[in-house]
Amino acid sequence: MKFERSWIDINLSYFEDNLTELKKHFAPKNNFMQIVKADAYGHGAFQIAQKAIENGAISLGVANAQEGALLRFQGIKIPILILSPSFENEIDTIFKNNLTPSVSTLEFARLLNEKGGCKIHLNIDTGMGRSGFQYRDAKKNITKIKKMKNLEIEGIFSHFSSAENDSKFTEIQIEKFQKILEFCTPKFVHIANSSGVVNSAISQTNLVRLGLLSFGIYADISQKNKLRLKQIMTFKSHISQIKTAEIGDTIGYNQTFVASQKMKFAILPVGYADGYDFMLSNSGKVLYKNTICDILGKISMDMIAFDISHFRDAKVGDEVTLLGDENKQIRADNLVKTFGGSSYELLSQIGRRAKRYFFENGKVIDSSPILRRDFSPNIFSENKLENIIETAIEQRLQSGEIANLVSKNFLQQLFFEKDKNIHYKKKFKHKITLSENSKYTDFYETKTELHFSKKLQNNYFYVACAKDEHDLSKYFLRNDVEYRWILDENFENSFEVVSVKIDNLELLTETKNVDGCIEVKCSHENLQKFVGKEVDFSILTKTYYPKKSHQLAVFINEMTHGIEITLESNLQNVEVIPIFSGKQKFPNIKKYNNKIVVTKNEWILPTSGVIFVY
Repeated sequence: MKFERSWIDINLSYFEDNLTELKKHFAPKNNFMQIVKADAYGHGAFQIAQKAIENGAISLGVANAQEGALLRFQGIKIPILILSPSFENEIDTIFKNNLTPSVSTLEFARLLNEKGGCKIHLNIDTGMGRSGFQYRDAKKNITKIKKMKNLEIEGIFSHFSSAENDSKFTEIQIEKFQKILEFCTPKFVHIANSSGVVNSAISQTNLVRLGLLSFGIYADISQKNKLRLKQIMTFKSHISQIKTAEIGDTIGYNQTFVASQKMKFAILPVGYADGYDFMLSNSGKVLYKNTICDILGKISMDMIAFDISHFRDAKVGDEVTLLGDENKQIRADNLVKTFGGSSYELLSQIGRRAKRYFFENGKVIDSSPILRRDFSPNIFSENKLENIIETAIEQRLQSGEIANLVSKNFLQQLFFEKDKNIHYKKKFKHKITLSENSKYTDFYETKTELHFSKKLQNNYFYVACAKDEHDLSKYFLRNDVEYRWILDENFENSFEVVSVKIDNLELLTETKNVDGCIEVKCSHENLQKFVGKEVDFSILTKTYYPKKSHQLAVFINEMTHGIEITLESNLQNVEVIPIFSGKQKFPNIKKYNNKIVVTKNEWILPTSGVIFVY
């Protein structure tokens, strides 16, 4: 870790311990949903989601479609439930990212049904007085939703108002929920939040929602007798200045603290803009050298003062803990008691300008940057996105000149033309077989087999042949040409397309001579239904190759993932010259009696390839 003005440590080992502790209170058939809304209450939604999944979470809970979409962008695959009501203009995002919306109104259910339908969870208001169907109207609305053929009621849920400290009202909510379950019992039934797991039991549920307690924060003091939790978030900073106040000096805005004696105090470069609550003015505590110290005066936007009168060896740069599990007085649940605040609020806002480090078994396993912790490209304009990419390259290479060169000459061609389709291939296999021919002794009879997967762009494509590299180059600029070959100009009828298939559909071929080049159009009346889909290409040819060339080259002209290039012949002493860019420049090369196989199982950049020299 490098020096930071302030930073947050997230202890994922503690998080696992908390999950283990909470699971002790699960009913036998219960699974759990990890709540990761609001960036997992400030703890890092992606990292918390990953660790929760490792520990058995079967779904995740978010507040809105955008939070769910970000998790999908980051690679999270398990079901994601949107707990809050969604808007009509968010439905496309919900469908596109395979999110599960909660339904709180009949109107929204109808919109979902009209737009194609999906799995839903019904939200029932049993006393929270917030989102959800009113309890008294729930049955009639559920009856109507059951008739919507495009909607699958996968789950039903409610939310406790005060499970942590009001058992009577919680029982009222449970009774109402149970009456609804007599009428509708889908696959997933859930009402218990973290506190509900500990304090309230309801036999009909099979899913619980874990939030605050899983992060090691008690919602009520009574829970400390039932659970042993560890706060997983720690917020730290460094002393930026040390000063001395004389009797009568004031510290901070509005003179709310007046020194009654000569005292030494320190400044921390954080304040309420960093999420350290303004209400902790003159009441908050920090931990310095294992000692609790008082905050002096009002919390400023960017600075905090605290008392270090008892320390002779204090110095600028010393580490200070503002929030953490090392001392009970700086735990979130205890800090907020000083001003009647909420742990949820404090955790969600803390460290807005702090880098975040994720620990497991005492080691840093991940980090996220200051401010915008996760990159989501769909929120940036095209120009901004171009600038971000170029800036990232400049930072990586430490050269603005090279970054500009790379952006303009390579990346711009691939990515910066918004309307240009980006083509790439997968599972590229090219086999070339050379053999002697008694009729044409100066040439090798050549059979080629090309197989790859790619999204089909049109309901046709071409195989192109030219007499030299200059004429062939124009076909590299066309996105409707899938195979290119150089012919000897003195040979007529020396190229034959033996077979062309798309997903085992044999295509028809039509050959024309265009400006001295051969163009073979490959098409089929049923090919239109494959357009826009990833399909398997198979192209087999028969041709001749001049012996005097003494080399045969196979080049990759598009982004390609995974190649296997095979040369089968009786040639002796064949040298293989790979041409690849990137960190891994050398593919795997295996030589057999009459065969050479070149493989590389990763992304290959255009203009890469192999030259066989004989």
